[in-house]
Amino acid sequence: METHTDPGVVIVGASHAASQLCVSLRQGGYAGSVTVIGDEAVLPYHRPPLSKDFLSGNKSLDDIFLRPESVYETADIEMKLATRVGAIDRHAKTVLTDEGETVAYDKLVLCTGARVRRLPIAGEDLANVFYLRDSKDVLSIKSKVSAGRRAVIIGGGYIGLETAASLRQQAMEVTVLEAMPRILQRVTAPELSSFYKRIHREEGVDIREEVMASAIIESQSGLSVKTSTDEDFDADIVIIGIGVIPNVELAEVAGLDIGNGIAVNEFCQTSDPEIYAAGDVTWHHNPHYDCHLRLESVPNATEQAKTVGLHINGTEKPYDALPWFWSDQFDLKLQIAGLSDGYDELIIRGDIKGSRSFAAYYFKDGDLLAVDAVNAPRDFMFGRQVLTKGMELDRSRLADEVVPLKQLIL
Repeated sequence: METHTDPGVVIVGASHAASQLCVSLRQGGYAGSVTVIGDEAVLPYHRPPLSKDFLSGNKSLDDIFLRPESVYETADIEMKLATRVGAIDRHAKTVLTDEGETVAYDKLVLCTGARVRRLPIAGEDLANVFYLRDSKDVLSIKSKVSAGRRAVIIGGGYIGLETAASLRQQAMEVTVLEAMPRILQRVTAPELSSFYKRIHREEGVDIREEVMASAIIESQSGLSVKTSTDEDFDADIVIIGIGVIPNVELAEVAGLDIGNGIAVNEFCQTSDPEIYAAGDVTWHHNPHYDCHLRLESVPNATEQAKTVGLHINGTEKPYDALPWFWSDQFDLKLQIAGLSDGYDELIIRGDIKGSRSFAAYYFKDGDLLAVDAVNAPRDFMFGRQVLTKGMELDRSRLADEVVPLKQLIL
């Protein structure tokens, strides 16, 4: 058994957060060893393009690397790829890899992200049934894509709809099955769900709501998805996208505090101050909404990594970033600023029923909670500014597109 005895910063997970942390540590003057241990065989890459440009073929794997290999080499970052960490020994301050190597750390950072939520039905493990989480998943799907073939997507969230758009743009016949009464029900307002259903149907996607997949079977023509409505949907490929589960097991076995993710403080420290966590796996307090939450978001991963880098280098700067997200489908760029949970008023600025450009402003007790901007970058930037600075808006004139955004600030 080999022991790596130069304790420095060890990062578990070759993710967005890990890549940013490597840069942040060196930019902040950290001179010790930095080791990244990732279970995929490739360098850290952008995940959002997986269901978009990478799946559509517009970008290769090399195109979506977060940083070229030379950046890590120049910064003297040791990359241990295709390697999994099996255990943390907090007393000895070491991690044990699946190759039997013991790696010592001074500071440990868990960037373990999340994995797909599997669908507990018969046939979900058949050939040509796929989940979409990493580059290998997408490469497998891409090998089956060709014009005229049939795809059934189980799950009408953002990943499912982005995948539907990418496949439809490659002339596949696409059906989306959503078990809930409307697509995007967990993440947005009914008005946004109706908008996206309209757009997907205009583009030729068959959207079926309140249809639950009950089994996937092999058929003479390929695959058949059985459903709660007794209607069968034939397919050449089936893609399942029903959410993700945070990878907390390593931390949990090590005795760290767990919520809906690995619990961290404002500096992204876990219940062990020598161990940090960043990215999709963290359960953290957000000061803008005064609640604990877990975010599946590239900006969140990036900003938390910066917070960790600063803290390891001796600067205490609490993480307090406003959550924001985006989704690309067909010719639509959705940009989301803030979190709309609990809203009691929705104001639409623009034509949501007939156009492909508008913004949805969510309020609670008169205060702005979030903005969903579709092909409306000015509204997105305006919303971020208002939310970040805690400004008040004139809601009575917000829906009038003639009124300039700046004049809406009270």
